[in-house]
Formats: sequence, structure tokens, C-alpha cells
Amino acid sequence: MTGSPSLSRRLGLTDAVVVGLGSMLGAGVFAVLGPAAAAAGTAVLPALLVAAAVATANAMSSAWLAARHPQSGGAYVYGRRRLGEVWGFVAGWAFVTGKTASCAAMALTLGSYAWPEHARAVAAAAVVAVVAVNLRGVTRTAAATRVLVALTLAVLAAVVVSALSRPAVASAWTGWGGAGVLGILQAAGLLFFAFAGYARIATLGEEVRDPARTIPRAIPLALGLVLGVYAVVAVAALTAAGPAALAASPAPLATAAGPGFAPLVRAGGAVASAGVLLALVAGVGRTVLAMARDRELPGALAAVHPRYAVPHRAELAVGAVVLVLVLTAAPVTAIGLSGFAVLLYYAVANAAALTLHRDRPWRRALSAGGLVGCLALAVLLPPAAVLAGAVALVVGLLGRAAVRFTRHRAR
Repeated sequence: MTGSPSLSRRLGLTDAVVVGLGSMLGAGVFAVLGPAAAAAGTAVLPALLVAAAVATANAMSSAWLAARHPQSGGAYVYGRRRLGEVWGFVAGWAFVTGKTASCAAMALTLGSYAWPEHARAVAAAAVVAVVAVNLRGVTRTAAATRVLVALTLAVLAAVVVSALSRPAVASAWTGWGGAGVLGILQAAGLLFFAFAGYARIATLGEEVRDPARTIPRAIPLALGLVLGVYAVVAVAALTAAGPAALAASPAPLATAAGPGFAPLVRAGGAVASAGVLLALVAGVGRTVLAMARDRELPGALAAVHPRYAVPHRAELAVGAVVLVLVLTAAPVTAIGLSGFAVLLYYAVANAAALTLHRDRPWRRALSAGGLVGCLALAVLLPPAAVLAGAVALVVGLLGRAAVRFTRHRAR
């Protein structure tokens, strides 16, 4: 929307890295490690490396694109500018769909850890609280995320120390090849969910100081830190419990840490989920803002608050949809839809990056690898997740076509 207020550039390198850490830390360790162990067995670490490799290609593509196009919106902006309006819409719709589902999944995870008997009520309250924090401004969001990241790291450190102090199980590191390539790739698709948060830095591009320098540095730094944390936690958990116990446990880190640590792990899971939820709502709201500015979504959502410089209507709309999902959807449904949509989003980002640096073959090769990796992991997700994601994509495209046809007839 021409003439709409701009967001304020308030985030430095440390704040940008913290937002990325808050988006990634917790999702993989507390929500995905068990299902990944069920798919890959003792080959969780190779699956983690595959997921990290795809995420690294995506991170670099996102960094190069964000430096060239430092506006809010991430791959929606990149796809629109580099590939055309339809591909920009595909990326934006995939992001909004997938990350709205992620918000619901993280809220439900928070509720399950904090108060299992009333998980949905706690999740709904968490959504309201997070939206309220984000409406006060991105600086407060980054500050709150910094506290949550510190608490999450402290809990994970305690769990790792406890797990490594226990006797190692005999099956912890045997039968690496038992899962096969398919099992490893399926686990990698699940674990990728844990790395997806680094794009939150790119979606905040309009609020980062010196984005051409800050974003390319913040994304790989945050990704590398999270990969190190995940690897240490995975090694400790496999050593202490083995893949079968992790796969069978609803709280795999509690199983790995042993008796007496359940309250601490529940608190850690709730804190980590809160950190992810906080950054997710901010990122989705800003993509909705970018799409509304381009009239891909209702123009009323392009409003920026005159005092707090946040897309308040977009964030309120996102919060309302997340509340509906929290009260009606199962966590596994939300996670599956999110995985498919997020991989599609990054596929568009990598395709857009292929149009950059035509004189630098290694960069084009890395983006091409990210594109192939995203598509492969997406189609290898459980069939129900693939179907739900495909239906959501078709609904979005049909809705866009209907709106454009109506506007054309009205002229």
C-alpha cells in the first residue's frame, strides 16, 4: 500500500541472532526428537546433519536475498521480485499457512508441558499473552526472547549433564544402517522443523539496522549455534536412553534425564515453546503486512501502529486464527501441515536465489541443492501432511484467482 508507514530499524546483530535462536531452540529438542528417533533409530545424528545441510543452503540463500531486498516479508518478497507475483504469493501463503500452524503446535506443546490436564486452555492463554507482547513493539519482543533463550539453554544444559551421568544403554549406537536412506530422510524432514526459525531474521529485514551486513552474519551464526546445541542434546539422549525409549516416550528428554527431572523438563519445554511462539507470531504478522501492502491480502492488514511501529492488525488477525487452531486441531495435524508448507516456502526462496550471482557458480549450486532438498523432504513427509499442505495451497491459489477475477469484473 503506497504511503503506508515504515517499520523502525531497531535490531542489531545480537538482537537478530537472539530472535533466530528463540525461533529455533526448543522445537526440535522438545517436540521432534522422539518422532525422529522412531523414523531413523540410532541414525538420528545423520538425519540431523541432512536437515542442517538443507537448512544451511536455505540460510545462505535467504541471507543473500535479504541483503538485496531488506524489506519485511522474507521469501514472499524474494519470490515476487525475482520470480513473479504468483510465486511470491505461493511463498507468502505457504509461510502464513505453515507458520500459523506452527504457532498452534508450539502453543499446544507449551500447554502440554505446563499443565497437561488443561493444555488447550493454557495454550489459548499463551497465544493471547504473546500477541500482547508483540503489539508493544519489536524491541520488547527481542528482549523477552533473550530471557527465554537463556532459560532454555540452562534447562538443556542440566538435562545433558544428567543424561551423560547415567549408564549408557547397550543399544545407543548400534545398527546405524537399520533405518535405511528413507528412514533417515523422513527423520530429516521432521528435524527440519526445528531449524526453520532462522528465516525469522529475514522476515524482520525492515527492522534490522544495516541489513546488508547484519542479516548475512546473523542467520548462519544463529543456525550454527542451534546445530551445536541439538547435536549435544541428541548424543546425550541417545546414550542415556537409546532410540526405542526415546521414540516411545511422550517426553523424550525427561526419559533421557531420568527420574526426578520431569518437573524441570516440563518447565523447560514450556519456556522453549514460549520462545518459539513469541518469534513466530512476529514473523507471520510481518509477512501478512507485506502481502497486504501488495493487495494479495486485505489492505486493512497493512496498517502499522503509529506509536509502537508494529503491524497490529496483522498480528491480531494471526492471533485469532491461531486461537481457532489451538481450540480445534490436534498437535500432530498442526505439525504436519507446518512441515510441508515451510519446506515449500524455502523451495521458493532457493529458486529466487538462483537468479542472483549468475557469475558465482558455487552460490547457484548451493541454492539448487537447497531447492532439491526442500522438495525431497516435503514429499517424504507422512502422506496426510502432504495432502493437507497441498489442499491448503490449492485453496489459497483459488482464493487469489477469485479475488482477482472479482476485481477485474468490478473495473
